[in-house]
Amino acid sequence: MKINPKHGIDKLLFGMKQNDVTALYGKPDRNYKDEDDNIIFAYNKLKMRLTFYKEEELKLGYIVASSPELELFGYKLINRKISAVKKDLVTKGITKFTQEEFDTFENYFNEENWIIFQTEFDEVVKFEIGAIINQKDEFDWKFTKK
Repeated sequence: MKINPKHGIDKLLFGMKQNDVTALYGKPDRNYKDEDDNIIFAYNKLKMRLTFYKEEELKLGYIVASSPELELFGYKLINRKISAVKKDLVTKGITKFTQEEFDTFENYFNEENWIIFQTEFDEVVKFEIGAIINQKDEFDWKFTKK
């Protein structure tokens, strides 16, 4: 599954509605609301959790994924050493990360692309990507109805 920075993952584009996603991937394995009343879709086979923001007309705004099939610029991510992943990303100009630690986990956040690599024991176990917020402080939605 190809990660498309600032756009989404695979066929998923930020700004899609729930029916757009179910047309692509079918009904989710789980469908629930979080503490902010956002709608969450969970797809077991894809190993992805999708968040549709209540405050944004329930548009897809955030994806958490842990599939070993994830690729960013052709590089696999999951179960690789974070040092190797970061070295690969340098070749694509992605060098700035804010690092945060909690328990045995560490997050490496790149704000420019709104991506997070979550590691445990120095290996990437989870990837997160969110819709970009533009200069006008609004979401930069990538999906447009045809």
